Amino acid sequence: MAQTFPKWTNKIPLVLIFVLVFGSTGAAIVYAYYFSPAYTDVGYRPEQPVPYSHKLHAGDLGMDCRYCHTNVEVSQEANVPPTQTCMNCHTLILPESEKLLPVRESWNSGNPIEWVRVHNLADYVYFDHSAHLQAGVGCSSCHGRVDQMVKVTQVEPLSMAWCLDCHRNPDMHLRDLNTTSVTDMTWQPPANQLEIAARLKKEKNIAPGEDCSICHR
Repeated sequence: MAQTFPKWTNKIPLVLIFVLVFGSTGAAIVYAYYFSPAYTDVGYRPEQPVPYSHKLHAGDLGMDCRYCHTNVEVSQEANVPPTQTCMNCHTLILPESEKLLPVRESWNSGNPIEWVRVHNLADYVYFDHSAHLQAGVGCSSCHGRVDQMVKVTQVEPLSMAWCLDCHRNPDMHLRDLNTTSVTDMTWQPPANQLEIAARLKKEKNIAPGEDCSICHR
Protein backbone atom coordinates (compact mmCIF):
# COMPACT_ATOMS: atom_id res chain seq x y z
CA MET A 1 0.00 0.00 0.00
CA ALA A 2 1.48 3.37 -0.99
CA GLN A 3 2.29 5.86 1.80
CA THR A 4 0.27 9.09 1.94
CA PHE A 5 3.27 11.26 2.89
CA PRO A 6 6.89 10.88 1.80
CA LYS A 7 9.35 9.39 4.33
CA TRP A 8 11.17 12.68 4.95
CA THR A 9 8.08 14.16 6.61
CA ASN A 10 8.75 11.94 9.62
CA LYS A 11 11.49 14.44 10.62
CA ILE A 12 9.13 17.42 10.71
CA PRO A 13 8.14 16.99 14.41
CA LEU A 14 11.81 16.84 15.44
CA VAL A 15 12.62 19.94 13.39
CA LEU A 16 9.67 21.79 14.88
CA ILE A 17 10.74 20.86 18.42
CA PHE A 18 14.31 22.01 17.68
CA VAL A 19 13.13 25.32 16.24
CA LEU A 20 10.70 25.87 19.12
CA VAL A 21 13.23 25.16 21.88
CA PHE A 22 16.29 26.87 20.46
CA GLY A 23 14.35 29.63 18.73
CA SER A 24 12.56 30.54 21.97
CA THR A 25 15.84 30.47 23.90
CA GLY A 26 17.52 32.66 21.34
CA ALA A 27 14.61 35.10 21.30
CA ALA A 28 14.69 35.29 25.10
CA ILE A 29 18.43 36.03 25.09
CA VAL A 30 18.04 38.72 22.42
CA TYR A 31 15.12 40.29 24.30
CA ALA A 32 16.91 40.17 27.66
CA TYR A 33 19.88 42.11 26.28
CA TYR A 34 18.67 44.34 23.48
CA PHE A 35 15.54 45.45 25.35
CA SER A 36 17.33 45.99 28.68
CA PRO A 37 18.43 49.40 30.07
CA ALA A 38 22.04 48.27 29.67
CA TYR A 39 21.51 48.45 25.90
CA THR A 40 18.69 50.97 25.44
CA ASP A 41 19.75 53.57 28.05
CA VAL A 42 23.51 53.37 28.57
CA GLY A 43 25.18 55.78 26.17
CA TYR A 44 22.16 58.11 25.98
CA ARG A 45 23.52 61.60 25.24
CA PRO A 46 20.86 64.08 24.11
CA GLU A 47 21.55 67.41 22.51
CA GLN A 48 20.98 70.30 24.89
CA PRO A 49 19.68 73.80 24.09
CA VAL A 50 23.01 75.19 25.33
CA PRO A 51 26.32 73.37 24.64
CA TYR A 52 27.25 73.27 28.32
CA SER A 53 30.47 71.34 28.93
CA HIS A 54 30.80 69.60 32.29
CA LYS A 55 34.40 68.83 31.34
CA LEU A 56 35.16 72.56 31.18
CA HIS A 57 33.21 73.64 34.26
CA ALA A 58 33.48 70.66 36.64
CA GLY A 59 36.75 69.32 35.24
CA ASP A 60 39.07 72.04 33.95
CA LEU A 61 37.71 74.83 36.18
CA GLY A 62 37.10 72.54 39.16
CA MET A 63 33.61 73.82 39.93
CA ASP A 64 31.85 71.78 42.61
CA CYS A 65 28.67 70.00 41.46
CA ARG A 66 26.75 71.70 44.27
CA TYR A 67 27.30 75.16 42.84
CA CYS A 68 24.69 74.37 40.18
CA HIS A 69 22.87 71.44 41.80
CA THR A 70 22.37 73.34 45.03
CA ASN A 71 19.74 71.15 46.70
CA VAL A 72 21.15 67.73 45.91
CA GLU A 73 22.28 67.06 49.50
CA VAL A 74 18.96 67.98 51.10
CA SER A 75 16.39 67.13 48.45
CA GLN A 76 15.10 64.12 46.60
CA GLU A 77 15.87 65.90 43.32
CA ALA A 78 19.19 67.04 41.88
CA ASN A 79 17.78 70.39 40.81
CA VAL A 80 18.56 71.89 37.42
CA PRO A 81 20.15 75.32 37.96
CA PRO A 82 18.14 78.43 37.06
CA THR A 83 19.42 80.88 34.47
CA GLN A 84 20.52 83.16 37.34
CA THR A 85 23.22 80.62 38.22
CA CYS A 86 24.66 80.79 34.71
CA MET A 87 24.53 84.57 34.66
CA ASN A 88 26.39 84.84 37.96
CA CYS A 89 29.50 84.27 35.84
CA HIS A 90 28.45 85.02 32.29
CA THR A 91 27.42 88.62 32.82
CA LEU A 92 31.20 89.16 32.82
CA ILE A 93 32.65 86.03 31.19
CA LEU A 94 31.94 85.70 27.45
CA PRO A 95 28.86 87.94 27.68
CA GLU A 96 28.59 88.18 23.87
CA SER A 97 29.22 84.49 23.08
CA GLU A 98 26.94 83.11 20.37
CA LYS A 99 26.77 79.79 22.23
CA LEU A 100 25.29 81.57 25.23
CA LEU A 101 22.54 83.30 23.26
CA PRO A 102 19.82 80.95 24.66
CA VAL A 103 21.01 81.81 28.17
CA ARG A 104 20.76 85.55 27.55
CA GLU A 105 17.35 85.15 25.93
CA SER A 106 16.17 83.18 28.95
CA TRP A 107 17.57 85.85 31.25
CA ASN A 108 15.82 88.66 29.38
CA SER A 109 12.48 86.90 28.92
CA GLY A 110 12.25 85.13 32.27
CA ASN A 111 11.49 81.82 30.54
CA PRO A 112 13.58 78.90 31.82
CA ILE A 113 16.06 77.08 29.60
CA GLU A 114 14.48 73.81 28.49
CA TRP A 115 17.26 71.40 29.43
CA VAL A 116 16.80 67.78 28.33
CA ARG A 117 16.85 65.26 31.18
CA VAL A 118 19.57 62.63 30.72
CA HIS A 119 18.93 60.26 33.62
CA ASN A 120 15.29 59.20 33.52
CA LEU A 121 13.66 56.94 36.07
CA ALA A 122 10.18 55.52 35.64
CA ASP A 123 7.38 57.53 37.27
CA TYR A 124 6.72 54.68 39.69
CA VAL A 125 10.29 54.71 41.05
CA TYR A 126 11.14 56.75 44.15
CA PHE A 127 14.79 57.82 44.44
CA ASP A 128 16.15 60.25 47.03
CA HIS A 129 19.47 61.91 46.17
CA SER A 130 19.93 63.30 49.68
CA ALA A 131 19.67 59.89 51.36
CA HIS A 132 22.40 58.46 49.16
CA LEU A 133 24.75 61.44 49.44
CA GLN A 134 24.38 61.62 53.21
CA ALA A 135 25.29 57.93 53.37
CA GLY A 136 28.49 58.70 51.46
CA VAL A 137 27.58 57.52 47.97
CA GLY A 138 29.33 59.92 45.60
CA CYS A 139 28.04 61.40 42.36
CA SER A 140 30.41 59.34 40.22
CA SER A 141 29.04 56.03 41.52
CA CYS A 142 25.86 56.59 39.51
CA HIS A 143 26.77 59.28 36.99
CA GLY A 144 30.36 58.33 36.14
CA ARG A 145 33.16 60.80 35.51
CA VAL A 146 30.96 63.75 34.61
CA ASP A 147 34.00 66.00 34.97
CA GLN A 148 35.37 64.36 31.80
CA MET A 149 32.18 64.68 29.75
CA VAL A 150 31.75 67.44 27.19
CA LYS A 151 28.19 66.13 26.80
CA VAL A 152 26.66 64.36 29.77
CA THR A 153 26.15 60.68 28.96
CA GLN A 154 24.33 57.99 30.91
CA VAL A 155 26.93 55.42 31.92
CA GLU A 156 24.90 53.09 34.16
CA PRO A 157 21.64 51.27 33.36
CA LEU A 158 19.80 52.55 36.47
CA SER A 159 17.76 49.36 36.31
CA MET A 160 16.16 47.62 39.28
CA ALA A 161 18.79 44.87 39.20
CA TRP A 162 21.58 47.45 39.15
CA CYS A 163 20.10 49.28 42.14
CA LEU A 164 19.57 46.06 44.08
CA ASP A 165 23.16 44.97 43.48
CA CYS A 166 24.31 48.14 45.23
CA HIS A 167 21.76 47.86 48.03
CA ARG A 168 22.95 44.32 48.71
CA ASN A 169 26.61 45.26 48.66
CA PRO A 170 27.21 49.02 48.98
CA ASP A 171 30.64 48.75 50.62
CA MET A 172 32.74 49.87 47.64
CA HIS A 173 30.64 53.02 47.19
CA LEU A 174 30.57 54.35 50.77
CA ARG A 175 32.91 57.29 51.29
CA ASP A 176 34.14 58.62 54.61
CA LEU A 177 32.86 62.18 54.36
CA ASN A 178 35.35 63.26 57.03
CA THR A 179 38.17 62.73 54.54
CA THR A 180 36.59 63.29 51.12
CA SER A 181 33.58 64.83 49.42
CA VAL A 182 30.70 63.18 47.58
CA THR A 183 31.53 65.42 44.62
CA ASP A 184 35.18 64.34 44.34
CA MET A 185 35.19 62.74 40.91
CA THR A 186 38.70 61.30 41.30
CA TRP A 187 37.84 59.27 44.41
CA GLN A 188 38.77 55.60 44.38
CA PRO A 189 38.13 53.09 47.19
CA PRO A 190 41.28 52.90 49.36
CA ALA A 191 42.97 49.62 50.22
CA ASN A 192 41.11 49.40 53.55
CA GLN A 193 37.73 50.30 52.03
CA LEU A 194 35.94 47.27 53.49
CA GLU A 195 37.03 48.29 57.00
CA ILE A 196 35.90 51.87 56.37
CA ALA A 197 32.56 50.66 54.99
CA ALA A 198 31.96 48.41 58.00
CA ARG A 199 32.61 51.35 60.34
CA LEU A 200 30.40 53.74 58.36
CA LYS A 201 27.51 51.28 58.22
CA LYS A 202 27.68 50.90 62.00
CA GLU A 203 28.08 54.64 62.73
CA LYS A 204 25.36 55.79 60.33
CA ASN A 205 23.12 52.74 60.63
CA ILE A 206 23.36 52.18 56.89
CA ALA A 207 21.24 49.20 55.91
CA PRO A 208 19.86 49.65 52.37
CA GLY A 209 16.48 48.01 52.05
CA GLU A 210 15.45 45.46 49.46
CA ASP A 211 11.72 45.58 50.11
CA CYS A 212 9.58 46.66 47.15
CA SER A 213 8.19 49.63 49.09
CA ILE A 214 11.66 51.20 49.40
CA CYS A 215 11.57 52.30 45.76
CA HIS A 216 7.96 51.69 44.72
CA ARG A 217 5.72 53.94 46.82
